[in-house]
Amino acid sequence: MLFPTVEYAVFFLIVLAIAWLLRRWLIPHKIFLLFASYVFYGFWSWRYVPLLFFVSLFAGLIARGIQLAENQDRRKQLLVAGVTLCMVVLVYYKYTSFLLLSALGLWGLVGRTPVWNLPAPFLPLGISFFVFHAISLMADVYRRKLKIRLHLLDALLYVAFFPQLIAGPILRASNFIPQLAKLRNAHAIRVNRAFLLILSGLFKKVILSNILSTRLVEPVFSSPADFHRGDVWLAIYGYAAQIYCDFSGYTDIATGCAMLLGYRFPRNFNAPYTATDPQDFWQRWHISLSSWLRDYLYIPLGGSRGSTARTYINLMITMLLGGLWHGAAWTFVMWGALQGFYLVVHRLWVTNNIAAVQKLRAAAWWPWTSRLLMFHAVCVGWVFFRSPTFSVARSVFAQLRSGGPVTLAAWPVVLCLLLGLFGQYAPRMWRRGLEATMSRVPMPVNGTAMALGIWIIEMFGPTGVAPFIYFQF
Repeated sequence: MLFPTVEYAVFFLIVLAIAWLLRRWLIPHKIFLLFASYVFYGFWSWRYVPLLFFVSLFAGLIARGIQLAENQDRRKQLLVAGVTLCMVVLVYYKYTSFLLLSALGLWGLVGRTPVWNLPAPFLPLGISFFVFHAISLMADVYRRKLKIRLHLLDALLYVAFFPQLIAGPILRASNFIPQLAKLRNAHAIRVNRAFLLILSGLFKKVILSNILSTRLVEPVFSSPADFHRGDVWLAIYGYAAQIYCDFSGYTDIATGCAMLLGYRFPRNFNAPYTATDPQDFWQRWHISLSSWLRDYLYIPLGGSRGSTARTYINLMITMLLGGLWHGAAWTFVMWGALQGFYLVVHRLWVTNNIAAVQKLRAAAWWPWTSRLLMFHAVCVGWVFFRSPTFSVARSVFAQLRSGGPVTLAAWPVVLCLLLGLFGQYAPRMWRRGLEATMSRVPMPVNGTAMALGIWIIEMFGPTGVAPFIYFQF
């Protein structure tokens, strides 16, 4: 069930109406939302609903055990057992094929020919996200960040809550579960803000991302050798805009839907292509994942508390695993390695005390130069992220040297590209001003305007809606 579809619109309106009818009864309200979340997930494939349920239940039971245990050793044992089992589930479903193929490839290097073909398990949708939520639940309880008593129903709903279930954002148990302990307050909901989020998300996904994908990115990355330098540059920039519009659009819709139900999600994107350095980029891009990797992986590895060399190793390990989390392919590992390399180089740069370097960093023109350099460094990584194999990535880079006509620069493509990239520079006061204007208009008028906006997006969008990019992760 894709967000930009009639099926989801009908589903959400039914869920919204019933959820608010049950708002005065906390337990029935949460039971209904949990049931709706399983229906939402089961729409894709009912055979993996039991997996979602048992991962959630197991994490909830472990977290309850940690919360009730008084002995620190017992708490640590429960945490290790819980995280280990969750990782075993993730590795089995997501990385079995990758590990087998890599092992067989190494076997082939020594002149052996594989004599068997083991089928890999089918990848459940959104498994990385709900496993990370399960781990966050147990870790937050272990760290005593969850200040209230954990109930199993809350644990199940936290992992399975349908707006974030398939592709995030990754919620922290310590931030979301306390919301489940309170009755919904209709007066506290910023309805106009939710409307704007949903409309902007649909526009970014249905219009910008789809047009860039179908008319620019997909043709070039499917057959790079058929295109010349201009088209390849456009496709690289196009994918940078596409993945941002696709994922931030999904997040906007998810956040708006959750807001209408009375729940708050953390901000997941903050104009990432305006970043001036790698650290700044990861404080703006997929914030819920980057902060998760920082708090649950980088810091436990030692963070920056050890030697300089150890800090660099921790950064590389974190980003390599972050790349592998995105997909079971060596191109994702390469993408993660590049991100780690960027972060290491940036630390070397900011700690450099050479007078010429300090003068360069203090120059008035340097922030925009560094912003331009950072954007292109990110684009290099996106080539590996988008390419299914290294040979495709090499072909994309090779075609940057080839001269020839530009054939894909149609005005709708260029317009979508400019909006996707430079729209991030739009002042926030514009959105706040629009929200303030909407607050002075009667709600029926705003509702009508939203319905009209959705109709216009549907009318101008390409036929059919491609799945969100991050569904595969």
